[in-house]
Amino acid sequence: MKKIITLAAFLVVVISSAQTQFEQGMGKAFGLWKEGKNTEASALFERIAAAEKTSYLPNYYVALINATSSFNEKDKTKIDLLLTKAQEALDVELIKDQNNAELYALQALIYTAYVVADPMTNGMKYSAKVMEAYAKGKAIDPNNPRIVFGEADYQLGGAKWTGVDTKPLCAQVDKAVELFATFKPETSFSPKWGLDRALETQKNCEK
Repeated sequence: MKKIITLAAFLVVVISSAQTQFEQGMGKAFGLWKEGKNTEASALFERIAAAEKTSYLPNYYVALINATSSFNEKDKTKIDLLLTKAQEALDVELIKDQNNAELYALQALIYTAYVVADPMTNGMKYSAKVMEAYAKGKAIDPNNPRIVFGEADYQLGGAKWTGVDTKPLCAQVDKAVELFATFKPETSFSPKWGLDRALETQKNCEK
């Protein structure tokens, strides 16, 4: 009995230690990202992902960092490398779980990055994929603010070419802002980005 209690105590220590290491690593990676050290943050998230197989978050942030970095890059070769890295990290998690709306919001963002990088070449190729990814995410969680806003924002971006009525899209942006206000992330590291951009788009809708 004493051995069992000792073993149980040991396992608790090991588990809590592992959680602490994960939390410390994630915190450090977020710190690097906040400092604008995107490459270093991505590399640290990759290392955490290699050690932590049960959480989708490390690979999620590898994908998010590289996808968002591509929007500020002009060199098409570098953009392709960033988005390839983002897609590879995301694919690891999509293979494990097809029922996570956050993964589809990020998939849509990666496809959007390809369109923004080269609208003439990639617009026709990826636009349907963007909308398909948002539709999959919406089917899982219709009240995810990143899904609601992302879908509307993408269509607003193409409105000057498609000629679609922007009023219903702006109404969706308003809905997304409300959803951001009530959205509760599952953990302290879970996705919560997007409100700043939604508020900016909301202001443009009001003009």
